[in-house]
Formats: sequence, structure tokens, C-alpha cells
Amino acid sequence: MKVTEEGLALIRRFEGFRSEAYRDAVGVWTIGYGHTSMAGPPKVTAGLRISAEEGAAILARDVEHFAAGVAQLVKVPISDTQFSALVSFAYNVGLGAFRASSVLKAVNEGDFPAVPHRLGLWVRAGGKTLPGLVKRRAMEGELFASRPAPPADTPAPPRPLPPTPAPPPQTEPRRSWGAALLALLHVTWNLILNHKKEGR
Repeated sequence: MKVTEEGLALIRRFEGFRSEAYRDAVGVWTIGYGHTSMAGPPKVTAGLRISAEEGAAILARDVEHFAAGVAQLVKVPISDTQFSALVSFAYNVGLGAFRASSVLKAVNEGDFPAVPHRLGLWVRAGGKTLPGLVKRRAMEGELFASRPAPPADTPAPPRPLPPTPAPPPQTEPRRSWGAALLALLHVTWNLILNHKKEGR
């Protein structure tokens, strides 16, 4: 399983990039694309600043960290699109909350139709319903429910065989030069005989 580009775009869109450390909705120091100290280095403290390039590198490491955690917790086969939706959710709420969530429970029970609804329950932070979380959960639910990509080991369909070329049109065989010469001599001889008969 891997995180798709659509999944990465969803994370980037809702996390946004901040070059200077700030406190999020629940007071946790955050920087870059939603990076916190709990995800690993760098430790986020007041006054920390990073470049856009550093932010992209931190995001890649964080996504890898959360993808590994989600992969360990999911016990049933899922598609890359479904996996990407779960990684986005875990990236936002943390692996601990994901582990205890009804979202993971539904996934591991194979109750996939229930997952978008259960994602939609996670829209509160700091005791308030946040419009950004409502929209994010909706998009994660849509991604999870979207048509899954075929497994990587699915064989490609066979290529159609090229059409059989039509046989060349039939042509009369060429007469040999000898046969043509004999025919010409026969005609000439008949003309001579006819001429003699007329001269009599």
C-alpha cells in the first residue's frame, strides 16, 4: 500500500504551509505542513522557522511515519486510495486516536460503507466544530469511497491481434514467351493461307 498523489494533495491542502512555528486549534506547537514534535524531528518550539524546501522534506518524512503506522494497524486488504484517506485522517488526529477510533474498527471489520460516516464524526477540536475539519473529513470520506485502483500485480489485458491481411487479388498467370510466339505464328500462317485462297 502506498499514499497516492491525491492523498498527498489532500494533506497539503488542509494542513497548509507555515514557515514559522504557531499554536494550532488545541494549543500544540506546529510548523510546516501540520508538523508537530510528536511526529518526530524537528522539535517545534516558539520562534522556529523553516524554508519551503525544509517543509516539503519534513512532510515527506511525516507521511512516511504515519503511513507505516496505519499499515500496521489495518488488518484487511484495502486499496491505495482507501489507504491514502486513512493516512490523511491519522496525520490529522494522530496514530493514538486513529488506533482507538471507530474508523479503524469499521475498516478492520470490512464495513467499508460505514467508514465515511465515521470519519465525519471527527470534526471537533478544542470543544468546537471546525468548518475546516468538516470539509476535510468529507473529502477523506469521498477518497475512501472512490473507485479503488486495481492491485499492482493485476495482469494487463491481452493486446488485440493485428487484423489478418487480405489475400492479394487473383491474377491470370502470365503466358510464356514461347506460347505467345506460337500463337502469333499460327495467326500469321492462317492469314497467308487465306490470302492464297483469295488469289486463286
